[in-house]
Amino acid sequence: MKEIARELKKARVEDVRMDESLSKHTTWKVGGPADILIYPHSKEELERTMAVIRQYEIPWRIIGRGSNLLVRDGGVRGAVIKIGSGLDHMQVKGDRVIVGGGYSFVRLSVIVSRQGLAGLEFAGGIPGTVGGAVFMNAGAHGSETCEVLESAEVLSEDGKWLRLTNEELQFSYRTSILQSQLRGVVTEATFQLKKGDAKQVSEAMLRYKQRRMETQPLQHPCAGSVFRNPSGNHSGHLIESAGLKGFRIGGAEVSTQHANFIINRGDATANDVLTLIHHIIRTIDEKYGITLQPEVQVVGEG
Repeated sequence: MKEIARELKKARVEDVRMDESLSKHTTWKVGGPADILIYPHSKEELERTMAVIRQYEIPWRIIGRGSNLLVRDGGVRGAVIKIGSGLDHMQVKGDRVIVGGGYSFVRLSVIVSRQGLAGLEFAGGIPGTVGGAVFMNAGAHGSETCEVLESAEVLSEDGKWLRLTNEELQFSYRTSILQSQLRGVVTEATFQLKKGDAKQVSEAMLRYKQRRMETQPLQHPCAGSVFRNPSGNHSGHLIESAGLKGFRIGGAEVSTQHANFIINRGDATANDVLTLIHHIIRTIDEKYGITLQPEVQVVGEG
């Protein structure tokens, strides 16, 4: 990895960190080190980064704010590319918004709502980046990213710049083509919103915020909803009905505020969280014959 770090420096990619603990870069605050963490601060740096990765044929993955990610305690082999500063531009053109993949999805929703643009109110409680929201078709309150996304700019694994339409991204519940058939990095997204009344949009945002504060354990490190909702049901309701609220393994605990959240009580390991996830899946399957599917991505070595 030292040789790769030297090549990246030669390619004018300046922010390169060896054996960086990913607990600093995930909202659960757990996880081992990345062999190499690369933080490109422009599209050009990202393009050069991907060229070096292709040259050395090393495994790689993208993270944004690490809000939907569980990194195992053994860390991640290969390269982790963090998208944020430098890829976080934002421009409003009438009712269309062009925004960088590293931009905060929450911040975007707040800013456009203040300008009377409707359509992203649901995003006020999704603590990831725009790129991450596109990648996983993030949603809340019955709405999803795909409902307002017009297109996305993607740098593919083989170094090609693509502009993918909503249809080409093949969205479905919490998934897109980027999770399977097309590996790449979302560098920009264009949203088609609607002109609305700034006061009404802001009031809707406030209602969502109050609901989150009342129902979600935002005072603790967590990763949002852990499980996808099964058809016709809610994971949180199933977990609560099974008597698992407050159930704890090590420093990981099923939130007493919202059962589809697992919180870090301060000393949790990734193994604590993963063991608790498996316990929940097993319990719900035994009690209700329903197999819960994790919404969070689990990466790295144990």
